[in-house]
Amino acid sequence: MKSSIFAVFLFSFLFWNCSDSGDGNGEIIDDPIIGDLYFPPSQSVEWETFSIEELEWNASAEQDLFDFLDEKDTKAFIILKDGKMVVEWYFDDHTQNTSWYWASAGKTLTAFTVGLAQEDGILDIDDKTSDYLGEGWTDTPLEKENLITIWHQLTMTSGMDDVQFDCVTSDCLTYIADAGTRWAYHNGPYTLLQSVVSSASGMEWKDYFNAELRDKIGMDGFWLTTNGSNNVFFSTARSMARFGLLNLNNGKWDEETILGDADYLSEMKNTSQNLNQSYGYLWWLNGKGSYRAPSLQIEFQGELIPNAPSDTYAGLGKNDQKLFIVPSQGLVIARMGEDAGEGLLGPSSFDNELWEKLNAFIQ
Repeated sequence: MKSSIFAVFLFSFLFWNCSDSGDGNGEIIDDPIIGDLYFPPSQSVEWETFSIEELEWNASAEQDLFDFLDEKDTKAFIILKDGKMVVEWYFDDHTQNTSWYWASAGKTLTAFTVGLAQEDGILDIDDKTSDYLGEGWTDTPLEKENLITIWHQLTMTSGMDDVQFDCVTSDCLTYIADAGTRWAYHNGPYTLLQSVVSSASGMEWKDYFNAELRDKIGMDGFWLTTNGSNNVFFSTARSMARFGLLNLNNGKWDEETILGDADYLSEMKNTSQNLNQSYGYLWWLNGKGSYRAPSLQIEFQGELIPNAPSDTYAGLGKNDQKLFIVPSQGLVIARMGEDAGEGLLGPSSFDNELWEKLNAFIQ
């Protein structure tokens, strides 16, 4: 089984990644200054729009994009330009009010909320995780457990064995390498970030998240525990787009600053460590010289999504849940739906195929 998964990953990534572009050195690149952005009101269906004609996009490519999304079992698809709605499509029985799971695209929500908790002064990402979860939260030797910080959880560098991918109990969080020396996409340590925030705040994770993030920008949605351990976020596609718009505007919603820690925001969406250039704090990054993929210990050369603008950063989830942000073009793009064909945990060849269609449309 593991060999077949490896083959799928290897074939799909090598097939659609053959360029060696991007900065490749993990340098911090700040977002360009964003112009005037529109922010939709809360508790309202109102959302101002741009027409394709106003933007002078290629209307002749619109149907091809729609058909491609439909063929790939998409449920909802949104494009925002400078905050205004350009495309809002729903397929089958999915509607504007239907909730869908974010899968691992929701990791970006957790990364943002950890930043809020640090800004609130209730934790520091350089703190040992055991300061919040107690000694023995892993089954690693104590001296190795004490190496693991919140920062390692944010960057997927905890050093624990990721074979039992989703498990969060101490018996399956076992040592394989010192924290900070190995990058592995591992849900267990990630999920426990929410327990860290809960411990630091003295609140249930969902209550802290709702009060500090969700409700402030007019999102809907809820966290649901799946597989007995994963906390997965469900919401409408519009709420995913709202969160994308918040990040496009560097943590500020209209006139209200939600997250004002400029250093954390920059670190979150830039290369966070020297093991995977294309990973920030739970965000995937384009425009780098190499990347690593979930479930593999292989470094691939080239950009993560060659067809996408180099400054694109993204929340990428299982079965092709996608949130793309492109600061240079003022774009937020959200896709929810079924698996587009590969059954991968995050990045997939669907990303590159979608951007081929988008490039023909957005001109």
